[in-house]
Amino acid sequence: MENLVNRVIGQVSKVVLGKPTEVKLAVTCILANGHILIEDLPGMGKTTLAQVLAKAMGLSFQRTQFTSDMLPADVTGITIYDQETKTFVLHKGPIFSQLILADEINRASPKTQSALLEAMEEHQVSIDGETYRLPDPFFVIATQNPLFHAGTNPLPESQLDRFMMRLSLGFPDVEAEKEILVAQELYDKVQQVDTVLTTEQLQAIQQQVMDIHVSDEVLEYIIALCRVTRNSEFTGNPLSPRAGKAILKASKAWALVHERNYVIPEDVQSVFNAVAEHRIDAGVSQFEKNRHNLSAQILEQVDVLAPLS
Repeated sequence: MENLVNRVIGQVSKVVLGKPTEVKLAVTCILANGHILIEDLPGMGKTTLAQVLAKAMGLSFQRTQFTSDMLPADVTGITIYDQETKTFVLHKGPIFSQLILADEINRASPKTQSALLEAMEEHQVSIDGETYRLPDPFFVIATQNPLFHAGTNPLPESQLDRFMMRLSLGFPDVEAEKEILVAQELYDKVQQVDTVLTTEQLQAIQQQVMDIHVSDEVLEYIIALCRVTRNSEFTGNPLSPRAGKAILKASKAWALVHERNYVIPEDVQSVFNAVAEHRIDAGVSQFEKNRHNLSAQILEQVDVLAPLS
């Protein structure tokens, strides 16, 4: 299975150039059965990353462009009365796909953003009093523009907490940008990506992630990191037990990506920023330079494998 994971990373990296860590984190999040929020400037490859992940992992894919006039039914779907059968028929929205790309999610109203809450947490949607299960597996990859851009609405804390990771691709290095400039059209490159996994194989790998061993010492390390944010002196939002669980699941997946069947503290440290920063610094853009990286400060304050007091 590890070979399949490496092949997925290789296929994604053929299109998303010069971003090995970000690609590995994105794959890690999917293997941990988590949702991804990608915040970056326009034209940085956010949409491309989502498309290539879906293609390489063999997932059905729908892209929805979020706008200010969008309604919740545009995401979930709507029931329409059929004159012939005298019944209401569900017209499914784009959310009934294994991977949905919510493009520029923070341009939609909070009401429309909230249409994703039930889907992301419970993998189901409620339409006109009826509950419908979503495909399995189900993932949301949302992109958002920086909050200082015109026409954006900050995501509420409850929405941010549904995303296991927040990533930012950033500018490529010189060599990668050269390759991007002379490369063929992006659409053609995406179409050439090989599908590596079947749905069954992806689910088997996700089960492997669940079975990764975690020692009591590593569990206590994760708890210690969370407890730092619950002190009265801490300036950010406290990390909830659900956030701690997200850190644990991401750490397990990161260990599997690196071909280990157990978690070490370095796995926790590698995923901590992507999993924790948008929770403890909710509403603050990654592009705002007047705030320090709180997750890095937390890691510095906690001794690795020190006993809990």
